[in-house]
Amino acid sequence: MSVTIRWLLEQDSLDLRIRGGNRRLDTEIANAHASELLEPFPWMAGGELLLTTGLRLPDGRADRFSYVRKLAESGAAGIGFGTGLSFDTIPQDLVDASNTIGLPLLEVPLPTPFAAVTKKIATRTAEIQFESMFRVWRAQPRMTRAAINGGTSAITRELADALTSTVLLVDRSGKVVKSHPNEPEPDVVAKLQSLTTGGGATPSRVGASANGTPISLQRIATSSTVHGFVAAVGRTLTDIDHILMGHAASLLALDFDSATRFDLDRQRLNSLALDLLLAESDGVEPVRSLVGESVGNGGPVQVLSLLAETSDRAERAAAAVAKHFTRVGLQLFHSVHAERVTVLMSRTENRGQVLEVVRAVNDSDRKHLRIGLSSPYAIAQFRHAVEESRLAAASAKAGAEPVEFGVMVGGVLLADSTTRHMLSAVGNATLAPLEEHDRANRTALIASLRAFLEANGHWESAAAALGVHRHTLRNRLARIENITHCDLDNARVRAELLLAMIARSSHPSSSSAATASAVR
Repeated sequence: MSVTIRWLLEQDSLDLRIRGGNRRLDTEIANAHASELLEPFPWMAGGELLLTTGLRLPDGRADRFSYVRKLAESGAAGIGFGTGLSFDTIPQDLVDASNTIGLPLLEVPLPTPFAAVTKKIATRTAEIQFESMFRVWRAQPRMTRAAINGGTSAITRELADALTSTVLLVDRSGKVVKSHPNEPEPDVVAKLQSLTTGGGATPSRVGASANGTPISLQRIATSSTVHGFVAAVGRTLTDIDHILMGHAASLLALDFDSATRFDLDRQRLNSLALDLLLAESDGVEPVRSLVGESVGNGGPVQVLSLLAETSDRAERAAAAVAKHFTRVGLQLFHSVHAERVTVLMSRTENRGQVLEVVRAVNDSDRKHLRIGLSSPYAIAQFRHAVEESRLAAASAKAGAEPVEFGVMVGGVLLADSTTRHMLSAVGNATLAPLEEHDRANRTALIASLRAFLEANGHWESAAAALGVHRHTLRNRLARIENITHCDLDNARVRAELLLAMIARSSHPSSSSAATASAVR
């Protein structure tokens, strides 16, 4: 709200008339100033309604055009020309100049003193200032109550009502997270991106969208932490409006800060609960149940282990993971011991979610991390998940993507050249005699062994896969044990033989190299 040419014309007691420049009736007037100087321009601060009787008005048309132009360039809000003294009517060339240049020209009739115009403007300006301060006086307690009872959403609504404009809550990246009462236009969103990423330490910024929509931005921060920004969209704010913006930003900062402190306290409590589970202390069943409900809603959980080269890197990695969980709105249960970080997660079918957690760690630290992910387990079998994740991490390469335990046994071991070489050597020592027996006697010992191994030691399943009677398969396996001197009832022996068989069939060159080495 402000004093404008239009408002001044509406004051019947002044009896003013617009004579030129009527396209700019909404021009704001800061004050009224009477001057008969030929060149009052150096003493003008901008926003004045210059009152004159034309006592020293230039004579020539060109000089009068120059007079009006220089007034406009000095920031004058308009000209109030008093008639009935030096001139009975406003000179036409002054009217023409006013219309051409676009500076409002008002006729002040003889019965209306210049002092009356000055007083009317000063009084209204004072009223507006009082109304603005009263608006602040009313709005600040309302926003404070809103902060206590409704948080960020309520503060946003109250500020929008106080400013009579759209208010946006913006995060540090420039993304709009709340808006009231209207959603922002795309050009406003684009401008917000540039305003939030520029400006350095400046707490408040102003600008306009590509379509000319005014935007005022206030930073929300506590100490050195920037939580985001509050923006007013749709009109240029006054100094009083900026006071309200500052008050809202302070309340929002306190709200964000209290939420941050709550998250930190909750993370510390969660870490203590996880430490109790890791220590397998007595009486932790209630803790285990609560953790299971909090992480996976009672469903399966997985464990992510991060092995760092130093404890400092482990601490930084844990802090980065904690920030990620806070950002996505998830509870974090994690534990840091020396160079190891243990993170409890709900079961996920989406590997991308695991990668998001890992990539929250900065590149300089992540390239020194070895990361493993367990298979899904019920919370009661939490220890199994921990062991699996640690084994997977131990087999991972520093800086590589997480190794999943379920994939590790069948793939990661065989992908390692040293492990593959050892498995091939085992295979050549045990399987080569069987292959020689098959060639010499036209038997199928190798095929029978593989079917038995892939059936996980189940006679019936292996016999069905081969299409032979189970007694026939038993006889073949007894012959295999005699030739290889291996105990096929031992699960570890079966697992090693199957991996060796896969290594030989997948990498025949390695098999040959291992054979040559064994012969030498």
